Amino acid sequence: MLRLRPARADELPAVTELCLRSKAVWGYDAAFIAACRTELTVTPDDLRGSCCVVAEQAGEAVGFAQVSVAGDTAVLDKLFIEPACLRSGIGRRLWVWAVETAGRLGACRLLIDADPDAADFYRRMGARLAGTAPSGSIPGRRLPRLALDL
Repeated sequence: MLRLRPARADELPAVTELCLRSKAVWGYDAAFIAACRTELTVTPDDLRGSCCVVAEQAGEAVGFAQVSVAGDTAVLDKLFIEPACLRSGIGRRLWVWAVETAGRLGACRLLIDADPDAADFYRRMGARLAGTAPSGSIPGRRLPRLALDL
């Protein structure tokens, strides 16, 4: 049974590694993943300044999502699934949590700067392409920016 619960400070290193494993499913090499480490590291400041949830199954973290809100705009900072659990509904469950959380906190719009390979998932969830955004990890790389009106 899958349950969503608040992320805890003691598990942040393990959650960070989950995020990096999830990013690597798109075939990126070790140097690319290393370049993403800082951006994908989940910190105690993330727990204090945003909403972070872990998807847990059989006592194991199998997914993670982070949403931050400023004014009427929310940002999906992270949504990652343990690679062995892809296509099991965990991503959809985390997406629903992110949308509900953003709305509950007063946002009218949710922005997602997506990995190009993950953009189709967000489109299937109802987000629309809203331009591009610079990568926070790879200089010169552009990412699809998607938006969902809440």
